[in-house]
Amino acid sequence: MDMINAIGRRKAAVARVFLTKGEGKMIVNGKDYKDYFPQPHIQSKLVEPFTAAELENVYNLKINVDGGGYKGQAEAVRMAISRALVKLNEDLRKPLKSKKLLTRDARVVERKKYGKPKARKSFQFSKR
Repeated sequence: MDMINAIGRRKAAVARVFLTKGEGKMIVNGKDYKDYFPQPHIQSKLVEPFTAAELENVYNLKINVDGGGYKGQAEAVRMAISRALVKLNEDLRKPLKSKKLLTRDARVVERKKYGKPKARKSFQFSKR
């Protein structure tokens, strides 16, 4: 195993993950993942595929993520890690799929319509 790469997407965020054998380091855009994502509930999303596959501290990750907000970026990274683990070992597909880590969440922001202030919100109606 040299290097395995995978792509994950969520909303406007795109994450590229490069997985190599190592001791469990995660570098996101040149920073440690705990510095890049300071919130603990977001950090747990990044580690979730490894806990589901029972592979903590086995692989090093170099992650490039772009676009969207921090939550969308974290979920894009989570999906990319899951896809990389499945590329590595096809037997991990079942535990990852049962936790819905391989499913692309296709919900995106609805576009603004003309004549309205937002996508669905209307101006106040006046009868007279």
